[in-house]
Order: sequence, then structure tokens, then C-alpha cells
Amino acid sequence: MLNQPLATKTSVKGDRLITAGVLPGKSFPLGATVYPDGVNFSIFSRASALELLLFDRPEAPQPARVIALDPKIHCSCYYWHVFIKGVKSGQVYAYRAYGKYAPEKGLRFDGNKVLLDPYAKAIAGERIYSRQAASQPGDNCDRALRSVVVDTSDYEWEGDLPPRTPYATSIIYELHVRGFTAHPNSGVAEKKRGTFAGLIEKIPYLQSLGVTAVELLPIHFFDVDDAPGERKNYWGYSTIGFFAPHNGYSSRRDPLGALDEFRDLVKALHRAGIEVILDVVFNHTAEGNHHGPTLSWRGLDDRTYYILSKEQGDYYNYSGCGNSFKANHPVVSRLIIDCLRYWVTQMHVDGFRFDLASVLARDAAGASLWHTSIVTANILWAIESDPVLAKTKLIAEAWDAAGLYGVGRFVDLGDWFTEWNGPFRDDVRRFIKSDLGMVKRLSNRILASPDMYFRSDTDINRSINFITCHDGFTLNDLVSYNHKHNQANGENNLDGGNDNHSWNCGVEGETEDPKIEKLRLKQIKNFFTVLLVSQGTPMISMGDEVGRTQQGNNNTYCQNNELSWFDWSNVESNQGLFRFVKKAIALVQSLEVFRLEQALASTKGIDPYLIWHGLKLRQPDWSDESRYLAFTLVHPQRREYLHVMFNAYWESLTFELPKLSAGHNWHRVIDTSLTAPDDFCELATAPLVNNWQYQLESRSSVVLMAK
Repeated sequence: MLNQPLATKTSVKGDRLITAGVLPGKSFPLGATVYPDGVNFSIFSRASALELLLFDRPEAPQPARVIALDPKIHCSCYYWHVFIKGVKSGQVYAYRAYGKYAPEKGLRFDGNKVLLDPYAKAIAGERIYSRQAASQPGDNCDRALRSVVVDTSDYEWEGDLPPRTPYATSIIYELHVRGFTAHPNSGVAEKKRGTFAGLIEKIPYLQSLGVTAVELLPIHFFDVDDAPGERKNYWGYSTIGFFAPHNGYSSRRDPLGALDEFRDLVKALHRAGIEVILDVVFNHTAEGNHHGPTLSWRGLDDRTYYILSKEQGDYYNYSGCGNSFKANHPVVSRLIIDCLRYWVTQMHVDGFRFDLASVLARDAAGASLWHTSIVTANILWAIESDPVLAKTKLIAEAWDAAGLYGVGRFVDLGDWFTEWNGPFRDDVRRFIKSDLGMVKRLSNRILASPDMYFRSDTDINRSINFITCHDGFTLNDLVSYNHKHNQANGENNLDGGNDNHSWNCGVEGETEDPKIEKLRLKQIKNFFTVLLVSQGTPMISMGDEVGRTQQGNNNTYCQNNELSWFDWSNVESNQGLFRFVKKAIALVQSLEVFRLEQALASTKGIDPYLIWHGLKLRQPDWSDESRYLAFTLVHPQRREYLHVMFNAYWESLTFELPKLSAGHNWHRVIDTSLTAPDDFCELATAPLVNNWQYQLESRSSVVLMAK
């Protein structure tokens, strides 16, 4: 079936296509580019015919002008281009693409569907948008999203510069823009709750905690209707526009509001010394599988943008979300690089976390590139070697939904990629809950995982250490639930992971038993202690520092409500935990021994070193039955001496302490078995340890410092 433009079109000027002020234009740059006398439009598509639609208003049911592009004049090697005089920033536009409809061959051109520009820097029409209309046969113009022309030079950055915080001194805080301030008790005015503007008001809180970088869950324009039933997509892993900020995070209602407020947020965070890292989703799009909507890429060139089977044109689903972006096709690779560069140069962001990054390590047929000689020819190497992206933070979620596990490979690729250290999360969880055989694995995680990152010159801070993130239990729920409780998601509790390595401390869910509540709090502090004294870069999930709970739901992707939001009353009710976390962060940020880039030595010398112990000095117990570990951490040149002990056993244990030179003594800085404020003491006032032994209570952690 061949889709072709209708024989006639109507517009405000009559029953013909408007051609006045229409020039050939040029193929570069892609997207809509503003010039003094008009706008150049350029888009890639293998369509046989293309139309540019210009709308007078963001929600106008029909275009005011339709420009049919002549392939002899307006097309260069599948790049369609046109220059329209008199058009300015703020112009609303879209496309229709015509051609063969043969899904089995990867051709899904449908001239009835209004399409977004993949390079659109702003998007409008969300109030009239219908995902259903975009998924079903027929014209959807009156219910379609539209692109908006943006002049990115029209903003005053006031000398804004990136903080450039080294990984060695970074504390990353993963947060959801809406969830951080949406709660009525946030103290943010109702109009600004859950927006970029609302987040600005909470910067002092982030500063007080010691955060140096925020990692924002997806803020690209996403499809809130990409969720089952009547639910809405909350997390945002359903991208519609890679270049456009999500309008729902703006307190303004105009098409350019999100753009301005996001830049205001970046500028304000930079003034506070906080970097901005974006969670980007280049592994799939909101168009889903063959039942999904035609929004942009599918209608422009399905087999260019997606990994399809050769036999039937089916979508390979390495993302678990219906489709897989063909990141290693030249056109798609160019889009990804252009997008990343745009957010760095024009929006001043400081880095990116790549969701399911292993999908980007698949070739055009879906095969892994890790085991081939051309791995350096793919999109990952293009990102790694790009001069604009150099020195930005590049963080890989080094796996995908189809089992391509790449932990260690992204770091080995070059000099800039870091990785979410999944084994750190799992092994620390298992040690703290007293699983067998975890002590040796814990020691590797504390050392920034040398068993996974083999290069001797690898910066140890390229291991992004975390216990929890948006995906899974909160830290409070990790010590309160043995099983997920996702009934609120409407999927019969079948969604979300089952392998959580959690322990409820004796009762499933909420309890008023003071002994269990005390144990849970102690376990949370144990987790934070391991996280912060380990070599590598720590990441904290929003609200863990004040005991945020999702009531056992480990997959709140569709919960835009108080289940997911930051409850600001917790800052007061859990002020002891908040104090412990911020004091512990301040401690590690003040010590040079936690700012190292190279691996610690294992013997005494002039370089920083670490020595392992068990209950007895220099006798670590690596057996499967062992549930305790200690180490001495020394920076001779800075005269920093720490002794750290972990007891994951259910009874108290006595540890030997290293002898110190005359005039020096150990002082207790951290003991998670104690209540606030005794659980953390500043070194200047820390209690003296009077002998060369220390009795650790069951399931507790202790940090001693010498002075």
C-alpha cells in the first residue's frame, strides 16, 4: 500500500498549498534553525513525499499552512529541507510522511499521522494529545503533538559555568523532578510543586546534605499515557522528544516554559556548586511495539530507527518496553551525538546516565558488539571520543532487558565512561542481611571492585556505588519488606523484580515494635556507612536519608502520588537519620583518603594503604560462614588513620584494634548501634577508646579515627 498526499489541501489562503516565501533550504543542521529572516527546516526520512505543517496555535485542530516539499528541490539523499521566510521562534509545526506501508518489510509510512520532528527542541499539544488516536487507523491531526521552533540563543546565562566536580569528591543524588516537591507538605507554592521551578526552592536542602550532583530521572518530553489502564507514566522512561524538556515539569503553560525553567534550574544549581546529570533513554522510545502509536520515528523511517527482524519486520525488544532504538545506524548515532551535544552546549548540563546502556552496544541486527573487533566503531566510542562530551560525566547502566551484561566493559572502553556498579548493590545488601559467603565479595566492593575493573590505570571512582535507586525498594523498604507489594500498579503484583536481597527484620511492613524499628534504623545506617567508606563514587536515592517508604512497592513507574513523592515531614520525624547521613558525607568529603583516583596499596608505605582484619588483626576470615570484616585505612602523608569494622552477625563480637604510635589514640566517630547524636561524633569531641579491643554490637558498624 502506498500512501500519497491528498490531491488537494486547504489552508487559510484557499484550496492550494502555500508556496509564498518558500525556498529550497539546506540539509544541515537538522531540525528547525532560526535565522533573521526565517527558519530552515531539515529532517531525515525515506518517505516518497513529505509535507510540512504550520499551525497558528499549539492546539489548533488543523494547520494554517501546508507546504508540500518537492523531492527534486527539497530533498538531498533522504534529507528533506525547506526555508520558510517570516517564520520565527515559537512557530508550531509538524510533518506528514508518505510512502509504502509494508510492516513486514519495516515500512510503516502513514500519511494520516502527524509526526514530530526528532530534533524538536520544544513540543506542544499535550492537552489535546491522544495516544489512542496515534495508534489506530485514521487521521489524528486534531489530537496530535506538534513541534515548536526554538531560538536557543534567546536566553541569558549570566556567565554560568559548569562546576566540574571530580568523581573523587562527588556525592550523586538521584531524584525525580516531580516527586521531589509534589507533596503538599513540601513548602513549595502549589503552582510550582513538581516542577523545575519548585526544585530550585529545595537547593538549600541538597546543599545541607552535601550533594554535589543531582541525577534527574528522565526530563525529556515523555508520554504520560504510556502506562496500563487509567494509570499514568510517572518515571518518564517513555521518550517522545530527545531534545525537548518535559512540559509537565514547568509551572508555565506556554510551549517554551519548560525550556526556560529548566535553564533557570541548571543555572541555580550551578550557582550552588551542584552538577546536573540527565537520565537519558536512547534504548527505546514511546512508540512501543507494532500496537503502539506513530508519533515520529516510526512514521518517518521505521527500519532506520528501530532494530527489526529481517523476516517479518517485528520489533526486537531488548529494552523490555516494546522496541529497541537502532543506536548504531549512522542516522541514529548522529541524532544521539547531536542530542548530547545540544544538552551540554545549549542547556549546560554536566553529564548523562544512560538507561539500559547495553542496548547501545548492539549492532543494527541486535547482536552484541562487545565481542567484535569493531566495538570502537559504535555509538559508545563516538560518545567516549567526542570532544564536546569530554569531561562531562558519562554513567552507564551496563545491562539491558535481554541479558547483555556489560559491567566492566564500559569502563574498559576508554577514559570517560563510568558505571552503575550493580554487584556493589547486590553484595552489600547480601552482606548486611547476613547471607553466607559475602565477606570476600564485600572486600572487593569496598576497594571499588578490582575484580571487575581490571585496568591498573582505571580511576577507582568510575565505579558508581549505590544501594538503592528509583528502580526497586527504597532503603527503608529494603529493611522492612521481604517481598514486593506492587498491587497498586494493577498488574496483580507480577511487575517489578523479585530478587531484592531484602530483609524485613522480623515483621513484613510497618510495625510499632520498638525493637524492630531500632534494628531497621541501625541497618539503614549500616548501609550508608558501607556506601560512604567504600572507594568509588557514592550515589544516594531521593529520600533514603530520611527513611522514605513506598510501602513495599518496588516499581512505582506509574505512581504519581504520595506513594512516590518525597514526604517532607520525614525530615523532622527522622532528623536523627538525616543528621547521621549528612555528617557521614561531610566526613568522607573532608578526608583525602576518600579522594583517591588510584587503587589503594595493600602494604605500609608512603602511599595510602588498606590492611584487612578479622576479629584478630591481619587475619581476615574469608570463609563462607564469616559475617564480619574490618580494615585499617591510612593516608600517611595526610596523617589520616581510620579503622572500620562491620559485624553482620546476630550476636556481638569483639575486634582487636591496631596499636598506634605514642601520643595517639583511637576515637569513636561512628557506631550505628547507638542512637543520635551518639551514633556520629565529630572527631574533635569523639569519645576516646580506652583499650585495644572494641566490642561491636550485633548487626552494627563502627568507624574509629586516630588523633
